[in-house]
Amino acid sequence: MLKPNKIVSSNFLSSLDISNEEVINLLNLAQNFKNKDINIQLKNKVLGLIFDKSSTRTRVSFQVAMSRLGGTTIDLNPTTSQIGRGEPIRDTARVLSRYCDALAIRTFKQSDLEEYARWSSKPVINALTDLEHPCQALADFMTIKEEFNDFSKVVLTFIGDGNNVANSLILCGALLDVEVRISCPKGYEPNSAIIKKALEISNKKDFLKIINDPHVAVVGSNVLYTDVWSSMGEENKKEKKDIDFDGFNINNDLLKKAKKDAIVLHCLPAYRDKEITNEVFESKNSRIFEQAENRLHVQQALLASLLS
Repeated sequence: MLKPNKIVSSNFLSSLDISNEEVINLLNLAQNFKNKDINIQLKNKVLGLIFDKSSTRTRVSFQVAMSRLGGTTIDLNPTTSQIGRGEPIRDTARVLSRYCDALAIRTFKQSDLEEYARWSSKPVINALTDLEHPCQALADFMTIKEEFNDFSKVVLTFIGDGNNVANSLILCGALLDVEVRISCPKGYEPNSAIIKKALEISNKKDFLKIINDPHVAVVGSNVLYTDVWSSMGEENKKEKKDIDFDGFNINNDLLKKAKKDAIVLHCLPAYRDKEITNEVFESKNSRIFEQAENRLHVQQALLASLLS
């Protein structure tokens, strides 16, 4: 039976905080949790949740994951705590380190997350920032592994905004030597610093392709992935993005150009018939709800590896 290996980094702020070997171990451990082949107890451990942004899957999956591990969670809602009244992060982090065994933080700036980690003596987990969504990427690649097993022959095409999800797919894809294609309108490419880091760590120097035409990008793809065009906090950009992203949606036409056994992913919530058609969302190719379930299992694996 697989046991959790302690992650070398004491935090999980970025996909870059773990190695190729650690990613593989986390995914295998997550599969063990999913198959109910392992029982790890984190009795009396407490996970603090600080969410500056709304959440369904991330919040619930962390709560259920900690509960299944025998621990508890505490919801530190900024609107009902001193966090929302402007208490400095360095003060909050040092106090919470004396109460909690780990913190999962969903916020806007990556620099704020890093500030928590700087002052916290306990592990800090990125539950989403504007720059990255590394827990989501772990669930995504677990879903891909369940379907194809061998990452070396997988082509993953992400269609949409070069956002935090795209950034984490690029970094995690680099660690796993998966060919990643990002298809977005010009001007919406992923973060250039993320691309630079990914190219530095990948064994395949041509693993990443930025293709502005989705019809070209999907040819030969095993995985088609999309996300909402306007992320949380971008409400003022919605009208312009709706125009700019016209044609960048996953539909049957695009799906037919991918491999016959291609699967479709979406990190949710989805706006059906916008970034993805309802027909494809509900098709036999969809693994969207398996992907959502896997958030729970990878986060159990992550918490077990950080806190055991």
